[in-house]
Amino acid sequence: MTFPENLLYTPEHEWVDWAPGTQDPVAVGITSYAAESLGDIVFVELPEVGAVVRSGEVCGELESTKSVSDLYAPVSGEVVEVNAAAVADPSLVNNDPYGGGWLFKVAVTDATGLLTAAKYAELTGD
Repeated sequence: MTFPENLLYTPEHEWVDWAPGTQDPVAVGITSYAAESLGDIVFVELPEVGAVVRSGEVCGELESTKSVSDLYAPVSGEVVEVNAAAVADPSLVNNDPYGGGWLFKVAVTDATGLLTAAKYAELTGD
């Protein structure tokens, strides 16, 4: 499995398109590894626009045919947009986790502890 080099990752299997100098807001989603592990995602619960999320804290939930999993914020900041299409059709998260399956956008105030694609691949064994 390969992971896009232009994204940063968390040990909890979220990605963010943030890098130093990146313009806010940034998109957040789950990795293809997470989407595959979860199986068919049938329900997505996201933070509300205006909510303040903190890196490493639970900010939502993904329900699949296999389990219910917490969604962790990969960065700290204010949620400025949610992907209504992914909420309406959770299969987008499985089918296009790095594109149409993004989950929410954040105006970043802190982004520490993120992993490169290579470090994330080491973590997952891919």
